[in-house]
Amino acid sequence: MPSSYLIFDFGEDEEAVQQARHKVESWKQGFRLGDKLAIKFEREQLGTEAGESAEEGAEGDAESAGGTKESSKSSAKPAHGKHASSAKNHAAEGKHSAKKKSSAKSGESSATEDEQNAGRKVRLIVRLNFSDHEKLSLQRWLDRIPTEAPFKSLQPKIVRHADPDFRETDQLFETLS
Repeated sequence: MPSSYLIFDFGEDEEAVQQARHKVESWKQGFRLGDKLAIKFEREQLGTEAGESAEEGAEGDAESAGGTKESSKSSAKPAHGKHASSAKNHAAEGKHSAKKKSSAKSGESSATEDEQNAGRKVRLIVRLNFSDHEKLSLQRWLDRIPTEAPFKSLQPKIVRHADPDFRETDQLFETLS
């Protein structure tokens, strides 16, 4: 299947990037596109010190997330005997409080992520992977995506299968996570 890529440069506007991601995900689900429409982000760090602190912060977040998982497992033990219903209610309350705690921690980590992402340039790469007999659908999506709300103010770079930049763009897309 020949692919086509749309590359949008959002600069440092992380909120617009997330709106665009949400829009593309809703299209994938609503139109049942599956693997025909895929997105990846390329984030360029403007300062080297911020990149090192971002890696350290990610390791710290992974450790704290592991601790949260263990505590929620211990509170969700099955109950036996006469007081099973009250024990189930108590376990459910424990789950809810664990969720509240983890959401509070994730809120803290997202705030630090916003601080870390403040100095990053973000490019959104959209891969349209339609087969040869779906040329009309491919063209309609290539025309539609740049006219939608989060993408409207940006000038996309369109890389088609026959373009000389295609191989580089394809390799970049495959290396991004």
